[in-house]
Amino acid sequence: MTRAFALMCLVVLSACDPAQTVDDFGRRTAETVVKPIVDDSMTEPQAAIVTRCVVQNASSDEVRLLIRDVGNPAGTATIATVRDILLRPATLSCLSAAGLPAPGL
Repeated sequence: MTRAFALMCLVVLSACDPAQTVDDFGRRTAETVVKPIVDDSMTEPQAAIVTRCVVQNASSDEVRLLIRDVGNPAGTATIATVRDILLRPATLSCLSAAGLPAPGL
């Protein structure tokens, strides 16, 4: 029984990609920065969808830039980064698939 458990743990742990885990954590953290920016121009459910689309289409470097503002009001550079991501075709497609227009920032 102990051997089977140890083998199962080894299989489960080998399936985890540390880089992906860090990226996922960074993106969830970036959502806490993006959401207040888009909250001002739409309802709560819409802002959640827009936030998800923005963060999904942000590069790893942009995610790192966004999370620098955790716990602080977003500055002009952060708002500009979000605006740039919003204007990308992939982000606009994500919004369109959800039936939302791009918010005006």
